[in-house]
Amino acid sequence: MKLYLFVLLSALLAGCGGAASEEAFPVLTGEYFGQVLPESEPELFAPGLVSTGLPTRDLTMTPDGREIYYCVTMGGFRVTAIMVTKLVDGRWTRPEVAPFSTHPGWANLEPCISPDGQRFFFMSDRSVTDDAPGNPDIWVMDREGGRWGTPRNLGAPVNTPGEEYFPSVTRDGTLYFTRADPETRVNYIYRSRLVEGEYQEPELLPDQVNCGRDRFNAYVAPDESFIVVPTVGMEDTHGGVDYYISFRDDDDRWTEPLNMGDRVNSDNGREWSASMSPDGQFLFFMSARAPDLDDSVPMDYARIQDLQDSPENGNANIYWMSASVINELRAQVDQQEDVGGE
Repeated sequence: MKLYLFVLLSALLAGCGGAASEEAFPVLTGEYFGQVLPESEPELFAPGLVSTGLPTRDLTMTPDGREIYYCVTMGGFRVTAIMVTKLVDGRWTRPEVAPFSTHPGWANLEPCISPDGQRFFFMSDRSVTDDAPGNPDIWVMDREGGRWGTPRNLGAPVNTPGEEYFPSVTRDGTLYFTRADPETRVNYIYRSRLVEGEYQEPELLPDQVNCGRDRFNAYVAPDESFIVVPTVGMEDTHGGVDYYISFRDDDDRWTEPLNMGDRVNSDNGREWSASMSPDGQFLFFMSARAPDLDDSVPMDYARIQDLQDSPENGNANIYWMSASVINELRAQVDQQEDVGGE
């Protein structure tokens, strides 16, 4: 954990109900809020600012890294919001609820900015007609100057009367997403190609991607070279939901899913939202890791309150690490294929 940022922000937020005033918000500059960049071991991302005591997940950013969006959820998804912080005049703004995510009756989750920065996809159950309840669908906004336009439902053939969510987009506009089977409630990963500006009939991806008993929230690389799939029911699981990776070749064949290992996965069983930095240098992922308590310190109310207001308290947080882990896993797959081919 980068304690210097967490301690600073915790002090500033104390007594403010978890929301710093504009005057109290610290001056944070440089890429990624001026944090020390992570290496091969995962670190909390922006502790006390993005990763807090609240359940936090789903990180995306503009290609220039100057706008960062992420999600906060509470009450079993009864309360959800997409948050935004921006680098303006050389300093980062206090995180706020994004303007399109302020309606308290709508779920807004899983933001994904396209690699070219021109489209913003997200999941919402907002009403399409304004007079009837909606269901989880994929919505999109276009970049209009320096702001995002009005959200619109992506429509058929991507969206159906069922549930579609967790969009992930490649450089050529191909959309990967999750669709829940309306009868079995099992989730599957689909892909829809963008042809002349129109999304085509989605195709169910093969078993290498749709692995395990259930899977969802797949992140695809911008060049479509690999996919990270949170999966349930694999034999080598660390417990619950684990991140698995599958690599794709030029013939559209996917390798067998590979567990991403104990640096990314943990025994808490709740890992299900991954992404990459626009330059491909860093992997971001959600994990709900419990605190490592000092048993010699007695438990009291103040300690419980501190845990509630701190990251790594058992709620979801966002971690980041060098994307070199992807290359390591690619080498591991190549080695296995070489051995298998002998």
